[in-house]
Amino acid sequence: MSSKSIALKSKAQKRKAQNLPALLEETREAADFLKKKTGGFTPQIGMILGTGLGALAAKISSKQEISYQEIPHFASSTVKSHAGKLGFGELAGKKVMAMEGRFHMYEGFSLAQVTFPVRVMKALGVKTLIVSNASGGLNPQYQKGDLVIVTDHINFTGFNPLIGPNHESLGPRFPDMSEPYAKRLIALTEQAALDEKLTVRKGVYIGVTGPNLETAAEYRMMRLWGADLVGMSTVNEVIVARHAGLEVLGLSVVTDMGLPDALHPVRIEEIIQIAESQGPKLDRLLERVIGKM
Repeated sequence: MSSKSIALKSKAQKRKAQNLPALLEETREAADFLKKKTGGFTPQIGMILGTGLGALAAKISSKQEISYQEIPHFASSTVKSHAGKLGFGELAGKKVMAMEGRFHMYEGFSLAQVTFPVRVMKALGVKTLIVSNASGGLNPQYQKGDLVIVTDHINFTGFNPLIGPNHESLGPRFPDMSEPYAKRLIALTEQAALDEKLTVRKGVYIGVTGPNLETAAEYRMMRLWGADLVGMSTVNEVIVARHAGLEVLGLSVVTDMGLPDALHPVRIEEIIQIAESQGPKLDRLLERVIGKM
């Protein structure tokens, strides 16, 4: 038997002896690894930086970066515009950790893998999660490049990351979702936008699996349901964050418009370019918000 097999067998026996669920043990292993690598750094705020929106990580001072590939039980991002690194340091006077790229179901990852980083953030001491994404606009009053504060969401992925046995050490069996995005943080962000003289909108985000974009009929249905934005991430991360007791702020950049009667083909390169072009505005806004937290 190889040394790796012996180590895995020993680890499995230890879990069984302690009656620890695999998710809890793997979360601890990843968190312990990161604590050791960062010298015991304890972040207050966690950030998930979406498609084309990773530039904010460069503003983190005294930053230490760790590749996802180094971290036990972490997946590795396969999306071109996602750097695949965790950054630790200070931003606007707060201790933060930032995911430079996220994981998506359309990449073939399970929901446990997609949401695992949120569990690790909680284990490291994070109290507030900021999620950003690039999205398609469904509200005809929106335009490409608009910044939108997410006020609520619709989970249209057909899945839920909390299905299966529940472990009270991770969160309650039936977590409340009456306020998935904290009203306190929404108000704080609106004030920060005024301070920075930035125009922001507020809207409901509907999450889908992707990777294809939607049909005209699907866009029409989503709009009738009350969605203002559509994207391929965020909702399952937020469900797990709320299960773990984290406050959540969601921000989106509208990169294309899903208006069913004026639909035209969209290229992913254009989506990334628009997200990157609006990134500086989002960075200014987030720096101001984090400074006010």
